[in-house]
Amino acid sequence: MSETEIVAELNEQFGSGNKELEADVVAELRSIMRLHQLSVEDLFFKWESYCIKMDIDAAQTALETLRHFKQDLHDTLERNSRSHVKIKTEKGISSTPRAPRVSGGDVFGMLDSLTTPGPGRASKVAPKRTPAVSRVKVEPASSPVRLADQLDATGVMPPSSFNDRANAGETVEILNDQLPAPEPPIAPFSESRIKLTAASDQKKLAYKPLALKVSESSEILDDRIDDFVSLVMQHHKLEESAFGSAASQSTSEIVAVGRIASDSSEGKLNAASLLLETSRRMGGGLRVPLNVSRLRGYQFFPGQIVALKGVNSNGHEFTVHQILDLPLLPNAASTPDSLGAHIQRLRGGPDAMDSDSDPTPLNVIFASGPYTADDNLDFEPLKALCNEAADIYVDALVLTGPFIDMEHPLIASGDFDLPEEYLSSIDPDTATMSTVFKYLISPSLNRLASANPSITILLIPSVRDVLDKHVSWPQDAFPRKELGLPKVAKVIGNPMTLSMNEIVLGISSQDVLFELRHEELIGGRPQEPRLLERACRYLVEQRHYFPLFPPTDRKKLPKTGRGDGVGPGAVLDVGYLKLGEMVNVRPDVLVVPSSLPPFAKVVESVLVINPGYLSKRRGAGTYAKMTVYPPDLAKQEQMGGMLAHKIFERARVEITRI
Repeated sequence: MSETEIVAELNEQFGSGNKELEADVVAELRSIMRLHQLSVEDLFFKWESYCIKMDIDAAQTALETLRHFKQDLHDTLERNSRSHVKIKTEKGISSTPRAPRVSGGDVFGMLDSLTTPGPGRASKVAPKRTPAVSRVKVEPASSPVRLADQLDATGVMPPSSFNDRANAGETVEILNDQLPAPEPPIAPFSESRIKLTAASDQKKLAYKPLALKVSESSEILDDRIDDFVSLVMQHHKLEESAFGSAASQSTSEIVAVGRIASDSSEGKLNAASLLLETSRRMGGGLRVPLNVSRLRGYQFFPGQIVALKGVNSNGHEFTVHQILDLPLLPNAASTPDSLGAHIQRLRGGPDAMDSDSDPTPLNVIFASGPYTADDNLDFEPLKALCNEAADIYVDALVLTGPFIDMEHPLIASGDFDLPEEYLSSIDPDTATMSTVFKYLISPSLNRLASANPSITILLIPSVRDVLDKHVSWPQDAFPRKELGLPKVAKVIGNPMTLSMNEIVLGISSQDVLFELRHEELIGGRPQEPRLLERACRYLVEQRHYFPLFPPTDRKKLPKTGRGDGVGPGAVLDVGYLKLGEMVNVRPDVLVVPSSLPPFAKVVESVLVINPGYLSKRRGAGTYAKMTVYPPDLAKQEQMGGMLAHKIFERARVEITRI
């Protein structure tokens, strides 16, 4: 890769919006790459891990911060080196021979923790770590700020001040900046300009979680493979005889459709551990190793449904010659009359005084929880967001959970007090988390509804919401009774596909982008070299809001503020994964909040938005504001009497710091 290509990739990964990196920042990044022999992608992964650890914004690539990052990498390398030397020394002292492990039914060593250590098995005891005198040293001036240095005399984190946040209101990124930012109306609209229509079946999400049998869950996984066999057959105009089992030995080239899997339950997917899992109908449910050495490039992740053309000539592995494209869902479209009715609704309805004027564009704000920092339950970011929504009279406010986060240190410990002004009306013996929501979150939403009566508020739960008894994903809406929500607020399921006027909106509060980035396997020259676009394309191509299976080990997810910092993870209910599929058409707008840097991108005609988290553990976060201009029906091209929505062309999206 040439120097120009490397610099371009650095700008793609580390740049903020359309701003290119400064020359000294690029030089520092190149220095780190050379020093530690890292690719741009590996460097970005380490940078994100460092930002999560230090609780700083990954989009702020200041030179001084990069020098701290460089020193941290050096210190980590030094610690690992000393640890390696120490382990070697301890192994040299021990002369007790260890019996070899006999291969048996325990394929992945899952029974180790259930058996008593015997003569042939050593118990796994973590070695004690004692501080070494040689490790005590004076920190150089360029070393990063350590957690111990941030603690006060009592050993407690000093409280963060939301009012002292830096760069409040700063726009981080703009998509379609050629579209003008509209002036807010001088008064709220007389009635709602949004018509909501659900495409997902909300009632099906009210299933009893974690109640299916293993056999029924396996049928769901099998059916998904068989469904794609039919899709590939129609899309590529193939005969049924062209398909076969990748596990069967044959010298004839076939097309095999199956699910990507790994031969190990631990570690990251790699070329040596790559398997193709077949369905029972097509291949008896067998798994076969994949040989991808003939491919120029590939991009895989566990759970991905793929169509591969190749041959299994030796009966031991399937040699892949070509990866066939999977057909995408059709673009969303509407009739001209339907679009005309939506345009009239934006003008104020059929009785509007000026029915021929250009209507005010639709304004929607997207935000994702957590909505308060780890050291308080003041919900100041949520209050600031509601004030902003009230000031500019937005048409809709879409909020994804968690609202009351079970991983919040104060919620997890139960050691917190409600505001004094509410104590006189609360019975401590009957107070529940619904009471906490009613007095800490609902007041902000009610004030917003009073200031802007025509607004539409959508609430989408998260598996981390302590309020929701439905603990698995796909997830039912939590009951609004006793929450004190305004009438304009609606609680919907997770995930959910719905229409907001003509806009087909897909929403899921699950952080699938982070897990896809963590689990994917990239080789050679992949079809999509850009990380964020590639992760978004997986969702569109697989027609699912969470195509990864199995999900990432929750110990490898970003740390939370509670206890050991291990969150609940994806909490998938495999038997109901079909409820996580996209419905009928590609969404015009796909909202997938993630701990990755916030962004707005167009992937396969889908506007994908990651608004970021409104509140970080110890600081303010970001949200997204979308302005959708009405379509020009005279210039729209009809196909079969339908007009494509093309929201990605007429939507301006701003990622903004709260």
